Amino acid sequence: MNSMKTSPVKTIPPPATAVLEGGATLLVEESHALPLVSIVIALRSGSAFDPVGKEGLARIVGRMLRRGSETMKAHAIEDALDRLGGEMSIDLSASSLAIQAQVIGRNLEPFMELLAQLLGTPTFPEDELSRLKRETQAEIVEARDNDRSLATYAFRRSLFAGHPYGRSSLGTTASTASITEADARAFYTRHFARANALVAFAGDVTLEQARVLGDKLLARLPVGARVADPVLAPAVAKGRRLVLVDKPERTQTQILIGGLGTWPHDEDHVEIGVANAIFGGTFTSRLMKAVRSERGWSYGAYARLAVDRQRQSFSMWTFPSATDAAPCIALELELLQTWVDRGVTPEELDFIKQYLIRSQCFEVDTAPKRLHQAIDIEILSLPADYHSGYAAKVSGVTPEAANAAVKRRISTDDLAIVVVGTASEIREAIEKVIPSLGETTVTPFDAEG
Repeated sequence: MNSMKTSPVKTIPPPATAVLEGGATLLVEESHALPLVSIVIALRSGSAFDPVGKEGLARIVGRMLRRGSETMKAHAIEDALDRLGGEMSIDLSASSLAIQAQVIGRNLEPFMELLAQLLGTPTFPEDELSRLKRETQAEIVEARDNDRSLATYAFRRSLFAGHPYGRSSLGTTASTASITEADARAFYTRHFARANALVAFAGDVTLEQARVLGDKLLARLPVGARVADPVLAPAVAKGRRLVLVDKPERTQTQILIGGLGTWPHDEDHVEIGVANAIFGGTFTSRLMKAVRSERGWSYGAYARLAVDRQRQSFSMWTFPSATDAAPCIALELELLQTWVDRGVTPEELDFIKQYLIRSQCFEVDTAPKRLHQAIDIEILSLPADYHSGYAAKVSGVTPEAANAAVKRRISTDDLAIVVVGTASEIREAIEKVIPSLGETTVTPFDAEG
C-alpha cells in the first residue's frame, strides 16, 4: 500500500533571542498586527522545588507578588493594573513559575515599571500572607467538589509516590498553614534571580525595545545563579494498583488509568506521540470510538502523554456512570493490551500524520503561541527543534517505528487505576475485571497527603 502524501509545512523562524544583563534569557516574537504586547517572566523553578512539608510555597510566593511592594499596597497594585489596562496572572507548573501579563502598546513602559516593582520589591506583608493562606485552604477544600481534580491528584499521587511530580502545587491545608513569611522570603531569595529567569515578549515590540525593557524589569533582582533542578527520573511502580477515591452518592465516576510514558529526549518520543494520537488523542481515536461511539459509556475518552523535564505520565481518562465503570475499565485494559500487542495500522498512521501536520498551523497562528513554544524549549530543556522539526519528524514515522515505540514505552503490567466513586457500590465489580490486580486502596475523598 502507498502512503498518503503529506502537505509541506512552512517553516516559521524562531523568536529572536538575546541575553540580558545578569544572564537572563530574552525571547522576542514581533508582530505589529495589533497594538498589544504579551509579556512572560518565567523562573526555571516551580512547585517541584517546594520543600517537603511546605507544599504550596511556590504558588503562594508567586501570588504574593501582587499583594504588596515597597511602594504600593495590594489595593494600589490592583488600581494601577486597572488604570493601565493591564492583565497579570501566575502560571505554575512542576518546573516553572511564570508571570503572564498583557498590556496595550502605548502603556508598555509604565506597565513594565509596575511589573519591575512587583517582581523586585515584594514585601510579603503578614496580613496579606495570612489572607492568602486562608484563600488557598478554601481552594483546597473547594477542589474536593471537582471529581476530575480528585482523580487527577490521586493518579499522580499513586503513580509518582514519593516523587515531586506526585505532589499538588496547591499543597495541603496542613502544609499551607505551616508556611511563614520567612519561608516565602527564603524561596523568593533563592529563586528570583536574573540568572534563573527568562523574559519573553510577543506582539507590538521590537528586539531593541525588549532589551531595554527586559533589563529594567529585572534590575532590582540579584544576578544570583540558575537553580539546579532537584527532580530525578521517576521510578516505575510495579504491578496493577487500584485506588478508589471514596465519595458518597456518586452516580458517575471519574477514571484514570496509566503508567509512565515518554521523555522529550527519548529517540522514539515523536513515534509514541503519533501512536498515542491514533489510540486516544483525537475525537476519532480508537478509545473514543469504542467507549463513546459504540457503547455510549462516557461522553469522552482520551489518552494523554504529559511532557516535562523528566519522564511524565501516560494516562487514559473516561467518566462513565457508576454502573458502567467496571465494564468500561475492562474495555480500556483490553484496548490497551491490543494496542501494545498489535500496534497501529498503516491506514491509521497515514490518516493521523496528515491530521497532525495540518493541525500544526493552529499551534503557531499567533505571536503568543509561537513565543510559548520557544519558552517551553528553554524552561523544560526540550530539544531545540522540538517544535520546528515536529512536522518533518511526524512525516517520517513508519508503522514499524510507531509500534516499536508503543511496546517500549507503554506497560500493561505496571498501571495505576484510579476511580472516583462510591467505593461500597463499585469496588467488587471493578476488582473482578482487573486481571492480576496487586492491591486495592480506598481513600476518603477529603483525605490529604
